[in-house]
Amino acid sequence: MSNPFVRIVEPLDPKQPLKKFFNLSKLEDVRYARLPFSIRVLLEAAIRNCDEFLVKKGDVENILNWKVVQHKNVEVPFKPARVILQDFTGVPAVVDFAAMRDAVKKLGGDPEKINPICPADLVIDHSIQVDFNRRSDSLKKNQDLEFERNKERFEFLKWGSQAFKNMRIIPPGSGIIHQVNLEYLARVVMDQDGYYYPDSVVGTDSHTTMIDGLGVLGWGVGGIEAEAVMLGQPISMVLPEVVGYKLLGNPQPLVTSTDIVLTVTKHLRQVGVVGKFVEFFGPGVAQLSIADRATIANMCPEYGATAAYFPVDDISIGYLIQTGRDKEKVMCTKKYLEAVGMLRDFKNSSQDPDFTQVVELDLHTVVPCCSGPKRPQDKVAVSDMKKDFETCLGAKQGFKGFQIAPDRHNTIVKFNFEGCDFELAHGSVVIAAITSCTNTSNPSVMLGAGLLAKKAVEAGLTVKPYIKTSLSPGSGVVTYYLRESGVMSYLSQLGFDVVGYGCMTCIGNSGPLPESVVAAITQGDLVAVGVLSGNRNFEGRVHPNTRANYLASPPLVIAYAIAGTIRIDFEKEPLGINASGKKIFLKDIWPTRNEIQVVEHQFVIPGMFKEVYQKIETVNESWNALDAPSDKLYTWNPKSTYIKSPPFFDGLTLALQTPKTIEDAYVLLSFGDSVTTDHISPAGNIARNSPAARYLMSRGLTPREFNSYGSRRGNDAVMARGTFANIRLVNKFIDKQGPQTVHFPSGEILDVFDAAERYKQAGHPLIVLAGKEYGAGSSRDWAAKGPFLLGVKAVLAESYERIHRSNLVGMGVIPLQYLPGEDAGSLGLTGRERYTIIIPEKLKPQMNIQIKLDTGKTFHAIMRFDTDVELTYFHNGGILNYMIRKMAS
Repeated sequence: MSNPFVRIVEPLDPKQPLKKFFNLSKLEDVRYARLPFSIRVLLEAAIRNCDEFLVKKGDVENILNWKVVQHKNVEVPFKPARVILQDFTGVPAVVDFAAMRDAVKKLGGDPEKINPICPADLVIDHSIQVDFNRRSDSLKKNQDLEFERNKERFEFLKWGSQAFKNMRIIPPGSGIIHQVNLEYLARVVMDQDGYYYPDSVVGTDSHTTMIDGLGVLGWGVGGIEAEAVMLGQPISMVLPEVVGYKLLGNPQPLVTSTDIVLTVTKHLRQVGVVGKFVEFFGPGVAQLSIADRATIANMCPEYGATAAYFPVDDISIGYLIQTGRDKEKVMCTKKYLEAVGMLRDFKNSSQDPDFTQVVELDLHTVVPCCSGPKRPQDKVAVSDMKKDFETCLGAKQGFKGFQIAPDRHNTIVKFNFEGCDFELAHGSVVIAAITSCTNTSNPSVMLGAGLLAKKAVEAGLTVKPYIKTSLSPGSGVVTYYLRESGVMSYLSQLGFDVVGYGCMTCIGNSGPLPESVVAAITQGDLVAVGVLSGNRNFEGRVHPNTRANYLASPPLVIAYAIAGTIRIDFEKEPLGINASGKKIFLKDIWPTRNEIQVVEHQFVIPGMFKEVYQKIETVNESWNALDAPSDKLYTWNPKSTYIKSPPFFDGLTLALQTPKTIEDAYVLLSFGDSVTTDHISPAGNIARNSPAARYLMSRGLTPREFNSYGSRRGNDAVMARGTFANIRLVNKFIDKQGPQTVHFPSGEILDVFDAAERYKQAGHPLIVLAGKEYGAGSSRDWAAKGPFLLGVKAVLAESYERIHRSNLVGMGVIPLQYLPGEDAGSLGLTGRERYTIIIPEKLKPQMNIQIKLDTGKTFHAIMRFDTDVELTYFHNGGILNYMIRKMAS
């Protein structure tokens, strides 16, 4: 069909008649002027793609009618301009593509049809670990060890970059995916195939939303959905509600962007924004730099929204120039945005669009804070940290409790480290990490940390040598301006040497703690603390031995490292006492905003960005030296423990199989609220007593060679065994934390994988019971793939986080949701029953279905296939099966 909106196409510049754009201002429709800016991006994409795929004129009309239809579960397609991936999710995506090529060939199709149509950038940032720290050669030694561990994975990715078109690899050591996207990859406006149009992106990492801070609409999707997008399939989405978040006032002088985002995170969790867009507006936005906005947008998954959008304004345009983008292209970007009414003036309230709901935050009310000890939304003012932690010590086991007996609150354990005697207690800091693109992308907080370190060293303060300190910048630009501004040496003197360019401690790649420290923690059953400038602090994520983990700004990370404990009131107690006996308080060394701005204006300049990024794809000699095969079909190595052809497509035929009723399913696990994807599919260390460890040892590997679960996502045999293997898993069938469950036919307590294997061998289907926010956290597709391989046919939960529900759909696992007002408790479910889930012949989105128990009880639940397209995927057994059939036929 021809595009019915061709009448609104015109050249952006009469001198370049071939460069055109869809001039939305010519729609002559008052509805457009009232649309949230984020919805305008969806509208433009629908109009531009109106003659392709599933996009129809009616979809465009629905988007224009957003205000009327936003509550009615109206389905619209969306084709993003780009896809980004990191290596933990990128490796399984390339594995799937390689296996899909094999499957298409078996079905008689052309295997090379399995090839990205939508451009994709894969940034390798998740593999490097903090094995070495507090030494000048930490960076080189960690990078060398990264290549030693991951050579096979990297060779496979290099094969993928050659075998598939439209896939670019950003080599290890370049930085963190979202910071590289912000500083280099993002266009804001695309100039492609003769058209200008808004940049947009989906990524296989939940923090893809960071780019929303620059005015590029983006969000995280599961790897399975991203693969379909790369192959040209639009995203099928319910037109979202848009919450307007109005920012007023100015931040106080001591407040950082980290404090603001932790405040926003707690606020929006209370408001409830799961499945919604959040769009920021109001005069307070103009007070925030792009780095500040990116920090706030980065933690969008932590407050549960789909996107956290800051429309483009003049500050955004200035950032493009500051980061070394081509000035002529930047001016075209501005001209285009002005022409289509997408350039925002946050001080002009007449531009404020309609929103579903408006909430406000006065930036002046924000105070310095941290979040923890187990969830990002649990904000604590710095002034209350000592009292809050001590309350948590004795509180009942939960998100804000460790259930330590009162007589043990002041336990002290003595230990020796490198010939010196030290003491550990509850609240002792053992990890202090300046990490994550959430904060290292922001020059103001990074330079603030550097200036604080300088003042601390000059005041005679030090950090205890057993504390694992580290600095892992999100790009080489950070190191450049820290070094040029003269603060890098002071950070090093406090132990914060650069240890690598990657996610590191933020994703659990924190490396080992000293053995004597671990022994002391274990001996005293201590609640030891990690303090990090990251975005997540779920149990078991940062390190197995840090039961309490707090998110904090980079300057506060250093402050708590110097103090050595979280049990300190900075206003009343000194950070330390120097050699002269003088008490040094935090206020004595905290840099002013003016000090930071002077240094930032002098040293964060366009030339730095140009110099770093012009050689980003070629600077890594180890990557350049890798030898990868050139075949279009991958030759699988049966001896590999990293890369394995997955069983997802075994026995796949062109004919569809009718979905069947799930009969007499056992409950594999029964959970409470906030079970995260870290609980379902951990990314960190492989415990030596785990099913995955037993498998790897059976293949001849030693524990030193295990690497991490995240690095082995290309091998389904490891990942299936790693499913529900988190040591902090709380299963209602077991009276203690751990990755075990009850095998009901025998009554035995087994590792989850071993129990699932027993059920599978006996032909018994499985389900999982859960509470609210099931699947919160990372976008990892293995949190759906793993349960699928264990034989889980459905999950019954009170609510789902958006990406995980989508991943379950993508794997053909049925997401069921209790009816409003009902849960396992109100229905009297113990999880020891057997469940028959009635699947009707005719299905429709979000229909109620019947569930029968072997006790005779019957109840109903909502089948959370939210769109007709998702039902199509279900009938195909998952989205990848659908794409294979589509390509093969």
